[in-house]
Amino acid sequence: MTKLKKFKLKTHKATVKRFRTTGTGLVMRTRGGKSHFRRRKSGRVKRALDKLTPVSNNSFVRRIKTLAPYLGKYKYNPPSS
Repeated sequence: MTKLKKFKLKTHKATVKRFRTTGTGLVMRTRGGKSHFRRRKSGRVKRALDKLTPVSNNSFVRRIKTLAPYLGKYKYNPPSS
């Protein structure tokens, strides 16, 4: 009897670079608006842009988890084998 091989799922690399998961499973994203036109913003607003914010739309969360199935599984480096 032959053993069926399980296939690895491909990870969408741009999704991994843009999103993180918390310990409780929340998908977090960075805020936009940090590249230019920052002189007219107050210091408080600029500091608030550095913080992560949760993805609130459930359909987006489902899509992110489909694109990056191993996002919350490993902290930084996945195992080599």
